[in-house]
Amino acid sequence: MARTKQTARKSTGAKVPRKHIGSKQAHKQTPVSSSSSGGVKKVHRYRPGTVALREIRKYQKSTDLLIRKLPFQRLVREIAQEFKTDLRFQSAAIGALQEASEAYLVGLFEDTNLCAIHAKRVTIMPKDIHLARRIRGERS
Repeated sequence: MARTKQTARKSTGAKVPRKHIGSKQAHKQTPVSSSSSGGVKKVHRYRPGTVALREIRKYQKSTDLLIRKLPFQRLVREIAQEFKTDLRFQSAAIGALQEASEAYLVGLFEDTNLCAIHAKRVTIMPKDIHLARRIRGERS
């Protein structure tokens, strides 16, 4: 479905302003210094889900790695220490491990999302991950 712009409509009447609690009012509104009326400007908030959809489009366009390199490298070295001490890694080897790990995780989350949708939910849960891995044959 193509994204389209909505046309502007005339308002039928003025909205009645809501009453704010004093502590929340300080967080939600910032004073406007250039305004001569001395009013307060409301902080702009996007509707729920708008920013999430924007992030989805952003990450679907990009091909760069999603996990930071140094934390991943530390994790790989920590796991390798359990098998053999004083191991050395080429940078290309850690890069290949990271590419493979991220590809695996993205695929697992795709299958997990399908499991959640099958259960008529939009939120993924640990049981969806367990089911996806069970169907794949990775875990009994």
